[in-house]
Amino acid sequence: TPDIHGISRDGIELIVKANITVRSNLRTMVGGAGEDTVLARVGEGIVSAIGSAESHQVILNKPEILSQKIIAAGLDVGTAFEIVSLDISDIDVGRNIGAYLKNAQAVADKKVGEAKAEGRRALAMALTQENKAAEQEAKANLVQAEMKIPHAIAESFRKGKIIVKRKKRQPPVDRSGLGFGDDAG
Repeated sequence: TPDIHGISRDGIELIVKANITVRSNLRTMVGGAGEDTVLARVGEGIVSAIGSAESHQVILNKPEILSQKIIAAGLDVGTAFEIVSLDISDIDVGRNIGAYLKNAQAVADKKVGEAKAEGRRALAMALTQENKAAEQEAKANLVQAEMKIPHAIAESFRKGKIIVKRKKRQPPVDRSGLGFGDDAG
């Protein structure tokens, strides 16, 4: 068979080559499924058996598990051939797909986290700008209110609501005896 790639539950890819011994089934030779169908079914069975293994070590330690599962599954039913034996000629360990997927998930999670952080940063910047605008508006309102004070005081004077008592004017103090000016000398 050509290389058959399967991934065990622990995420390790196994690359399997198998030798299939078949016997012609004369009853189904005409109209029955041919060699390609048998190869496809065997390939599917190998992938399924690898995928159901808890660990790739199980398959590496007992490759006959693959043969037993495929022959027991009766994959040759309705074909022009009967599977006599299935020998696993080679098993190579491929990529660690599980680690690759975890890494890809971690990268995706990182990007999502960065996007959320950027969103929060943008929201904080917008909130800062809103607060600055509110501060400027409050200052403008204060200036407008302060501008009304002199007008309000003048209006109160006109209406007589504010009365200013004036102090009597004191006579000027004679400062000549205090040592100021030309006389003190």
